[in-house]
Amino acid sequence: MTTPEFTGLAAPLSALLGKEAKTGAADAAAVPATGTNTAVRTDTATSTAPAPGTGAAPGAGATVVPAAAMAGLPGMQPTPSAATSAVPDAGAVPGMSPVPGTSALTGTSAVPGVGTVPGMQAVPGLEAAPSMGTVPGVETVPGMETVPGTPSSPLQTPTAAVPTANPTTAIPTANPTTTQHLPGAQRGAFSPEMARRDFPILHRLVNGRPLVWLDNGATTQKPLQVIEAVAAFYGSANSNIHRGAHTMARDATALYEAGRAAVADFLGAPSPEEIVFVRGTTEAINLVAETWGRANIGPGDDILVPVLEHHSDIVPWQQLAAETHAQVVPVPLLPDGQIDQFAYADLLSSRTRLVAVSHASNVLGTVPPVAEMTALAHRYGAKVLVDGAQAVAHFPVDVQAMDADFYAFSGHKLFAPTGIGALYAKPELLASMVPWQGGGNMIESVSFDRTTFAPAPHRFEAGTGHISGVVGLLAALDWLSSFDHEAIAKYEADLLAYARQALAMVPGLEVLGDAPDRIAVLAFTLAGHDPTAVAQSLDLEGIAVRSGHHCAQPALAHYGLDSAVRASLALYNTPEEVDQLVASLLRLQQSP
Repeated sequence: MTTPEFTGLAAPLSALLGKEAKTGAADAAAVPATGTNTAVRTDTATSTAPAPGTGAAPGAGATVVPAAAMAGLPGMQPTPSAATSAVPDAGAVPGMSPVPGTSALTGTSAVPGVGTVPGMQAVPGLEAAPSMGTVPGVETVPGMETVPGTPSSPLQTPTAAVPTANPTTAIPTANPTTTQHLPGAQRGAFSPEMARRDFPILHRLVNGRPLVWLDNGATTQKPLQVIEAVAAFYGSANSNIHRGAHTMARDATALYEAGRAAVADFLGAPSPEEIVFVRGTTEAINLVAETWGRANIGPGDDILVPVLEHHSDIVPWQQLAAETHAQVVPVPLLPDGQIDQFAYADLLSSRTRLVAVSHASNVLGTVPPVAEMTALAHRYGAKVLVDGAQAVAHFPVDVQAMDADFYAFSGHKLFAPTGIGALYAKPELLASMVPWQGGGNMIESVSFDRTTFAPAPHRFEAGTGHISGVVGLLAALDWLSSFDHEAIAKYEADLLAYARQALAMVPGLEVLGDAPDRIAVLAFTLAGHDPTAVAQSLDLEGIAVRSGHHCAQPALAHYGLDSAVRASLALYNTPEEVDQLVASLLRLQQSP
């Protein structure tokens, strides 16, 4: 098999991003400015009309939404017999045995004969959430069929099977005449059907039942565009980044730095140089603790941490405080799961060096008033780190508007691969921070007399980074940004309201927290049933939820609990799936 030529990535990449490609200062000069657009994918657009009540971006109207804007890598010729650019047999990996107890889909057609879960009916007395019908005029993608026998719920969101993957499809180049949908570009309408058709895994069977994935708080599933982008990178562009003089190194570097620019745009950061790639939110918080924290927090200083925080935003500060003789001060919660803002204001003082707060709680769903909390902390000279792991997939984020000093998130909760995440930090803070890991990629020069370090952000990225993860993150951001993010937030808010109404029909079920501002996370207990037993029972019917302490033991302790069940929703979840959850819980509660 011959290797395709892959040269001149900069120009196609600029077209893909819809703007001049932003690269790191160290690499901008190394990216060639030539190149031609060659193979163009023919299935990249579907004309859609906006969903009633979802509110497309102003002026968007009927927008061309790319079905696979980042299915492969720009600027690449198709490889002969490159069947790996598609997902064979609806996402099955050749040579892998199916997971015990599950049934794999055959081919790429709809699952035959799959109907409703026996005994499952719509919950009586429920009214549909407003403005959440099907998108008028949207037809099924060729090769897709709906699962026969699936009833329509009050919100009319049918489940579609995975679209046919075409193994002969060329890896697309960027077409300068095609509308791109990264942040800042005109965005299209949104519906859950439009999202679901891109996720092969949502069409598999678990224990003989169609999968209902309600464990998005732990990790989101990955669209075909992300899967194909990662496969295409390894198949045609794999190289280490930075310093390489050869074409492949320049291509990989350009993609990596394009991912950095895309993250900056997504977060509203002024510059890509303010984005550090990390493994995820946990590593980002530890990076801040081990660099800025060690230099700025000392004996007698306070680190304010609300009780609702994830363990990843508690333990690093405890470790730092133990070594520096500072103290971690918990900020209490109100009964409804909100942070007690009066207590927060009282706890702030001249001793406060840092406030660490989640943008959205992973167990209660609470969305704190982060901008107001940040402004108050800044009055005392304190810095603010925001854990955005649970927020970024649910509503738009603007780090400048909230004036956050640090903002961290994980790609795998944003439809991207695992093992990749990002840390935003204000440039003056990054400039003052010393490296926390040493090695290759983060230096300017090394001798036994003296070592000098690269400028930020590279000084914090020692060794070979997760290059394919960045490519997948870039693809995920491009995919997500093809939809109106405000419309996604509204749909999820309506779906959450519907789910709250539905779960209220289950005797003995109690949802934790009732904050007015929250994401679609529902932690609950079911009287007479252990949370783990509830999750296992739901799994038998193909419904994936999480049970346990959710790495948020202080938040659960606020309610006198050490364990709960959590159903966490995402943009591809539907009212029918909520109905299945409720029907299963009703059967469990009514069983002897």
